[in-house]
Amino acid sequence: MAAKDKVVYICSVCGYQTAKWCGKCPECGSWNTMEEQVQISQSKTTKSANAFRKTSSSLQAVAMNEIDTTKEFRYQTGLNELDRVLGGGIVKGAVMLVSGDPGIGKSTIMLQVCQQLSQLKILYVSGEESQRQIKLRASRLGVNSEQLYVLCDTDVEGILSYIQTLSPDLVIVDSIQTMNLEPLNSSPGSVTQIRECTNAFLRVAKLMEIPFFIVGHVNKDGAIAGPKVLEHIVDAVLYFEGERNMSYRILRAVKNRFGSTNEIGVFEMGDRGLYEVENPSLMMLSGRPKNVAGTCVACVMEGSRPILAEVQGLVSTTPFGNPRRMCTGFDYNRMNLILAVLEKRGGYFFSNLDVYVNVIGGLRLDEPAADLTVAMALVSGLKDKPMPEDVIAFGEIGLAGEIRAVNSAKARVAEAARLGFKRCILPYNNLKSLQETIPGIEVMGVKNIREAYERIAENF
Repeated sequence: MAAKDKVVYICSVCGYQTAKWCGKCPECGSWNTMEEQVQISQSKTTKSANAFRKTSSSLQAVAMNEIDTTKEFRYQTGLNELDRVLGGGIVKGAVMLVSGDPGIGKSTIMLQVCQQLSQLKILYVSGEESQRQIKLRASRLGVNSEQLYVLCDTDVEGILSYIQTLSPDLVIVDSIQTMNLEPLNSSPGSVTQIRECTNAFLRVAKLMEIPFFIVGHVNKDGAIAGPKVLEHIVDAVLYFEGERNMSYRILRAVKNRFGSTNEIGVFEMGDRGLYEVENPSLMMLSGRPKNVAGTCVACVMEGSRPILAEVQGLVSTTPFGNPRRMCTGFDYNRMNLILAVLEKRGGYFFSNLDVYVNVIGGLRLDEPAADLTVAMALVSGLKDKPMPEDVIAFGEIGLAGEIRAVNSAKARVAEAARLGFKRCILPYNNLKSLQETIPGIEVMGVKNIREAYERIAENF
């Protein structure tokens, strides 16, 4: 280590730097995350830092009104679900981070994008597999594009030089945790390496207007590995959700500078890669049991798309002193709030009973509109009487027991009618937005949870 180099300790979660080691990060509060790094002197990193950077004499500001965007277009990936998440396609010069659990399909969807964009010159940079291994996987997926170039290397400076020589239309880096800059005296995957490598790719993407797909790993907690600043650097963060032992995958945009962050794409993993699911609602309701207590159907909005999902609630006597509360796909604290409102305002008592809530299909219901659905499923399980199969319910529950209005009520009701539901229980204030009746479905507006149950009292 040279005399000018110094040792710093960097948090692997948030990137906080300090000159002394400490067990708990002062910034994010994480324990045992401070890693020792050697900070290289400025003279060693000048060549790398100034690569592909314009000189100060060539810099020139442009007035906002003079910037021409009429010729701007997006590359269509050929996967409608991916285009929906990206906001309509790939923007030139955009840097997109794709992350998810191991084996969930990150590298698979990248190769499928290469096949769909076979008319473009694509450079696939891999630091985890050899060229032969990538070829075997591409053959299994049916990828045979003549414009696809494979480069297996981890040296960022060499990769950037090759990008300048090849001038590709799209670059895929798999993965950022394997890349390294030679001047930095730290191992690949460290906070410094990830940050500086991503910055290097970002400069090339903006100067040459080449879109980048960067594949990132996740840590044991499920968050994207590396410093939090990694998500701030890139233009879009796409995250794969779903269980590895289930065939369905959900691609969600956590961040997107060129589109909505509420859109999701639904895929199904098959023998030849990921297949698009054009009707997620029908997929989520497949295999729904009939004449079984404790089930109800919710309609949540994922961006501009209404999706129907089955919610199951199981209520049973507890053999322990304290009852158990468990939920999958729904917020645990929100479930406890709903149980408290049901006891206080509705007269349904769960104090000495075990309560389990599950959302079928691996979907997570974060929207408050699913409150009424969960409440209906729990009361159905408590009474041990099934809900009508043609009933759908959505609405937010307040602490006073009232059912509050939600957005996009018309789109939700229309989706329910399209899938054959005959009755819909929704907040009373949402009836004003339904200016015209939707054929094939009866709309019932309710003001509180007690009224919601009275509408279908014959089943309870």
